[in-house]
Amino acid sequence: MTDANLTDVAIAELLADAARQAILPYFRQADLGAENKLTAGFDPVTAADRDAELAMRAILADLRPQDGIHGEEFDNVPGRSGRTWVLDPIDGTRGFIAGTPTWGVLIALSDQNGPFLGVVDQPYIGERFIGTPQGAHMVGPLGRRALGTRHGATLEDAVLFTTFPELGSSDEEAAFRAVSRRVKLTRYGMDCYAYALLAAGLVDLVIEAGLKAVDIQAPIALIRAAGGVVTDWQGGPAHEGGRALAAANPQVHAAALEILSRV
Repeated sequence: MTDANLTDVAIAELLADAARQAILPYFRQADLGAENKLTAGFDPVTAADRDAELAMRAILADLRPQDGIHGEEFDNVPGRSGRTWVLDPIDGTRGFIAGTPTWGVLIALSDQNGPFLGVVDQPYIGERFIGTPQGAHMVGPLGRRALGTRHGATLEDAVLFTTFPELGSSDEEAAFRAVSRRVKLTRYGMDCYAYALLAAGLVDLVIEAGLKAVDIQAPIALIRAAGGVVTDWQGGPAHEGGRALAAANPQVHAAALEILSRV
């Protein structure tokens, strides 16, 4: 299977389709095992993670052999094109093994300037969020629609998400809670799905720390395509991971950044 005429978006959708097919047979299976990648703490990986990443890598080896691959579960593959596909086969494996449908497949295409194409795919719900330089859209059970972030919200009006209430270090947690005290609503535990909701205009802020590049590159491309802002906690690039602040508009971003940048 080789076709140089396939667009980057078409390739990304093939990757997402392959990941869906690999993952769904494992979801909500009572006998699903999980290995812990940490000696202290819990960072699980399952056969579904590995099978999905291998399926995506096989497509890229065939259709985009000149591009690099940076994946969550296997070694990086250097490329010759200056472009790298950044793959997280299951972002939110803790949620996956707990049976919640808030995990997702993350696919980004990045160059020397960072990610410019991003896909957040939720296979069980059947929702796919895609961001490109031409804009952002989603496809789901109700069809296709354009995406746009919410531009009217202030910090006091904002809906804020993070994965864990005990965010990163004690200083990082304190900074997050300082933002949380200012917003209208704080919710927890959505993993990558929170970024998709931000792109869809339903959430105003996502604040995270301790991220890897595979966790954030697809959300960056998606949210920027939908009109939002993503930086680190100092206002710089976030695509290498670490701390991330995703915001629906420049105003709410600036207000949250003013608090977070003190850390």
